[in-house]
Amino acid sequence: KVYLSLLAAMSLNNNGGDNMSAPPAKRIRIPTQNYAPDPETAEEQRMLEQALANSRKDTVRDVEILSNIPFGPTFYPTKEEFSGDPLIYLEKIRSVAEKYGICKIVPPEGWNPPFAVDIDCPKKFQTKDQSIHRLQEGISFGDGTEYTVREYQKMATAWSKKWKRRYSAPDTPSAATEDNNVEKKETDAGAIGEDGVPSTTVSSSAVTSTEPSITSSLSVLNNEPSITSSSAVQSSELPKTDSATNNYEMKSGGGIQKETIIMSPENLERDYWDIVETQSHEVDVDYGNDIDTSEVGSGFPISQRGRSVNSPNFQKSDQDDLPEPEFGTEEYYRETFWNLNNIPNSKNSVLRHLKVGINGINVPWLYFGCLFSTFCWHNEDNYMYSINYHHRGAPKQWYGVPGTKQDADGVERVFKNYLSMKMRDVPDLLHHITTSFSPRILNQEGVRVCKLLQHSGEFIVTFPRAFHGGFSLGPNCGEAVNFALHDWIPQAVDANERYRTFARPSVFSHDRLVYTMAHWAKELRTKEICSALAQELRRLKNEELLLRAKLIKAGVRDVSNDVTLPPNRLDRLDEESADYDDKRLCHSCKHICFFSAVCCECSESKVSCLRHSHYMCRCSIKRKYLLIWTKEKEMNDTIAKVERRGEELANSNVVSLVNDELLEKYATEDKYHHKTYDVSVDPICALEKEVPQLVSSATSSIASARSSSASPELKQHPVQATSLGNDTVTSQQSTSAEPLVENVVKVDESV
Repeated sequence: KVYLSLLAAMSLNNNGGDNMSAPPAKRIRIPTQNYAPDPETAEEQRMLEQALANSRKDTVRDVEILSNIPFGPTFYPTKEEFSGDPLIYLEKIRSVAEKYGICKIVPPEGWNPPFAVDIDCPKKFQTKDQSIHRLQEGISFGDGTEYTVREYQKMATAWSKKWKRRYSAPDTPSAATEDNNVEKKETDAGAIGEDGVPSTTVSSSAVTSTEPSITSSLSVLNNEPSITSSSAVQSSELPKTDSATNNYEMKSGGGIQKETIIMSPENLERDYWDIVETQSHEVDVDYGNDIDTSEVGSGFPISQRGRSVNSPNFQKSDQDDLPEPEFGTEEYYRETFWNLNNIPNSKNSVLRHLKVGINGINVPWLYFGCLFSTFCWHNEDNYMYSINYHHRGAPKQWYGVPGTKQDADGVERVFKNYLSMKMRDVPDLLHHITTSFSPRILNQEGVRVCKLLQHSGEFIVTFPRAFHGGFSLGPNCGEAVNFALHDWIPQAVDANERYRTFARPSVFSHDRLVYTMAHWAKELRTKEICSALAQELRRLKNEELLLRAKLIKAGVRDVSNDVTLPPNRLDRLDEESADYDDKRLCHSCKHICFFSAVCCECSESKVSCLRHSHYMCRCSIKRKYLLIWTKEKEMNDTIAKVERRGEELANSNVVSLVNDELLEKYATEDKYHHKTYDVSVDPICALEKEVPQLVSSATSSIASARSSSASPELKQHPVQATSLGNDTVTSQQSTSAEPLVENVVKVDESV
């Protein structure tokens, strides 16, 4: 009936009948769909949530904490100490230096190695594109532009000059115009600058063109005191604690001149962390990191005594028993173990047993930096030592954290607190070396932090498990490599366990290296080292025998008597041994199965360590069998050998060279230098080939000629002159900054 009445009503309406109110037509219901967020939107939402959570943690940004961070220790070895093995010297300063995580070593007067990098090499190296304003987000770096050495110097110099214009005198009309140009963001990522190379992207929302000048970078916004360049400030004077003394002025004719702000390390440090923490500028830079020295060459000459992995006669020379060359000679720079090509192979380095070259481990990596290019917080592979040499260019700002468990865990805690959402997706984020947090935040979280300023010609040493990071203050070139003293064993154990937790392959087998150290027990130098090594050998033996017994009891077959396996080579880790180790990586934790491994009939290649055999496959345990390379007797004999060596060294000890008063004095000088040094924007080499040059040299013969023939004016000035492949420039060691090209010409004419 209802249906018929509705039809009648519709008929009346269609036939022009009386308007009758009809019920509205029902809309078709659209079926619901599951919500699938856009990936980019979801990522942005998570970043926003993380930023809000971090803002609740970090409620007060006290920038004064930066200036109050203590300086790490600086050591000045004598010529006699520098003529010996650097690892012996490091053993003598380790007791104090390792408490800071990093230390600086300044070579004695007369140190002047040649710079052997091929400046004219046509090969281009890949850079990393670093977004400095996003370093706290834990994002990966993209690929930057490819450069030759000279092209990179052009880019880096132009970028430093742009930033330095912010420190120009406020009454200079050109300064304001040029500063405005810096403020403009270049929307074209591949924009080409005047120098013909891709330009650096910089934008600013915090500082406007109406600002008369930039004082201590952006410190105007924070009411921070500024540092001025003034003849009234003498390098021999140390600053007072009153911050008012930092406002130096120049008086002329009874009046007070406008202040000229210098681009000091302290000011650049504030600039940098303003960018990182407040995103006041958007800054992207290209960082030439981890460059293979086989491409453009090491900055040091190559040994002719076979002390470098890159030497044609590596550890095959019969000249190793010859006396050490005299300090400062051409042969000295080739053969000294302060040469980064040689130090991993020192007689006192554990890595001397590695007979295969591993980039960054026992073969140095080269680094080309520019203003604000960053080496993020990290510790070294396998928690080893590292040594970094600054060949030339603008200084580097370093930060270090002690390698104690408390401090190292503190750094990881900060990462987990401030990047909790990111670390759920990327648990091993710390190994990616893409994140930087201000030392201010680490300090607030109870982590001890120190800092150092590294100039050209200086070494920075990092200690086992010590987190470190920093950034460059301008164009520069550095080189770094790892080494390991015998006291590194406890940290090596921790690193090995951590790698197994994250299923991260190690660069070499921990178990193999420990047994190789035991094989060369005569090289162990103290009773403490023997005790630590014996303890680790016992731990490995006990775990190995316990797990073997459990697996055999569970039904795994022991086929060691039926199968003949090649014995583990203990005297060295060569290419053949490394290849063999790569074939016995645990399927689960990526640990190298050095002593034994579990296999299954279902696979001809898959193996497992004794801890994770149940993860290998779902086959019955009756199909699994045990391969054993090292018997229990061999383990016991190895432990006994190390214990006997420890008894022979019962009265051995290491004499410390540390003078606490001198360390305090050097730290005060470093702090003053940090405030008053005017950072140079000059490149590490002449940008044009037409500039007068010296003949190319890979040895120190030119450096020796220059030191003997240099003009009195150059000798009196505290500047370290260095030969640089096809170019010769000077490395500034004082607060004065002479033009680069003038120095080139001056040295050239004297020679």
